Amino acid sequence: MVDETLGTTLRRWRDRLSPRDVGLPERAGRRTAGLRREELAVLAGLSVDYLVRLEQGRATSPSAQVVATLARALQLQPDERDHAYRLAGLLPPAAGTISTHVPAGVQRMLARLDEFPVGVFSADWTLLMWTPSWAALIGDPADRTPEQLNLVRAVFTDGPGGLASWPVRQDEDGALGDALVADLRAALVDHPHDAGLAALVAELRATSADFARSWDHGAVGRHVSARKTVDHPQVGAITCDCDVLTVPGSSLRIVVYTVATGSPDAEKLEFLRVTRGVRAGPSA
Repeated sequence: MVDETLGTTLRRWRDRLSPRDVGLPERAGRRTAGLRREELAVLAGLSVDYLVRLEQGRATSPSAQVVATLARALQLQPDERDHAYRLAGLLPPAAGTISTHVPAGVQRMLARLDEFPVGVFSADWTLLMWTPSWAALIGDPADRTPEQLNLVRAVFTDGPGGLASWPVRQDEDGALGDALVADLRAALVDHPHDAGLAALVAELRATSADFARSWDHGAVGRHVSARKTVDHPQVGAITCDCDVLTVPGSSLRIVVYTVATGSPDAEKLEFLRVTRGVRAGPSA
């Protein structure tokens, strides 16, 4: 009799991925065909001990957040992700809620775009995945709380958890904020049953006069190519072109920062990329 458990299935999915698939170097003399447990644990933001207990069936009640981050790290297809939820005794994400699933093709693209700062956001503008160059330029997202990974909250929040912690200069005309508010309004229509999204809007309407004003005015905006300045504590100001890309059939937003080849900004970014030593990753 075949015993289909979450642990056996995780091992099978781990074995089919190579380090190159997830942006890790392939070292000579490697004996493991797929990913090592240690590698998957890092990618998923979990401890190796917990992953071992999951695979051995000794941890039997993982949270939906753990399953979601494992699904991203293992580059699962939507049907596979839903299967993982059921094996964990959980209901798959319901229709009308925001998906944190990042398609395998997008993950492979990120693994090969180490040169560029790239971040992948969900429909409510929570950062899900990033390249090492993103972490070097904006600051390592792994050092932030889950609340600080939401860009809308950062833009409309003062203090350490606000935009200063990213640290991208805010547009003087408030265009970024208005565009994000408009995005959230559209997201509420697309994901009417997402309690977290509704709670985020309610929280910001109660705590931010600027957000409430923009929301109550029915802000309409769209993301266009723009120039952004990042005030980096190590190399100073870096001015980048910022583009927001979308994935057909998905509500993901992919934010890409680029600089002109041979420019002083390119030299600063390359210095950070080479010396910072930060890793790519997902939010746990």
